[in-house]
Amino acid sequence: MSEPDAPVRVVVVDDHAMFRRGVRAELEAAGAGVVEVVAEAADVDEAVAAVAQHRPDVVLLDVHLPGGGGVEVMRRDSAPGTCYLALSVSDAAEDVIGTIRGGARGYVTKTITGPELVSAIRRVADGDAVFSPRLAGFVLDAFAGSIEVAAVDEDLDRLTEREREVMRLIARGYAYKEVAKELFISIKTVETHMSNVLRKLQLSSRHELTRWASDRRLL
Repeated sequence: MSEPDAPVRVVVVDDHAMFRRGVRAELEAAGAGVVEVVAEAADVDEAVAAVAQHRPDVVLLDVHLPGGGGVEVMRRDSAPGTCYLALSVSDAAEDVIGTIRGGARGYVTKTITGPELVSAIRRVADGDAVFSPRLAGFVLDAFAGSIEVAAVDEDLDRLTEREREVMRLIARGYAYKEVAKELFISIKTVETHMSNVLRKLQLSSRHELTRWASDRRLL
């Protein structure tokens, strides 16, 4: 924990360099004197090394990372006192629940503004749990037993992490071009992932995919 008047020391973990730079710029603009980015990391191994070296107060952690995902970073963290705040494009129930069970103190999506993110980081550093109302509802439902997390996980285990991201965006009605822009990949790559998703889930159209995802509360 940082001193009361000292900036909260933060490590930003995300596999997209452009997004990391954007987060750093937002935090420097909105959180001057409140938040200090001390390191960045692009995958699990880099994140674990950065946390061990810099001992940050808060790690801003993407859920889907090369090398095992955000939960693997928390599992391998041996530095006491580090707080984790998930910052992800995904607001799917199983991602939120799995990340919180893995040890995160909060979960916010990438639609958050710079000032809101600074506030969330400060609150997590102070020991609070931070969620949007929708995501908090997922956590409450899970621990009340109304979301069957194991069944959802079994279905999603057939998909790679990137296929899951494409699946959710397509199921929400995004065009292939919009998905490509959101995930920093080509339209052709989106088409390939979508074909794999439909094949693995034994579905025949994006309409069926939307219904499948809605039934599992993944939208």
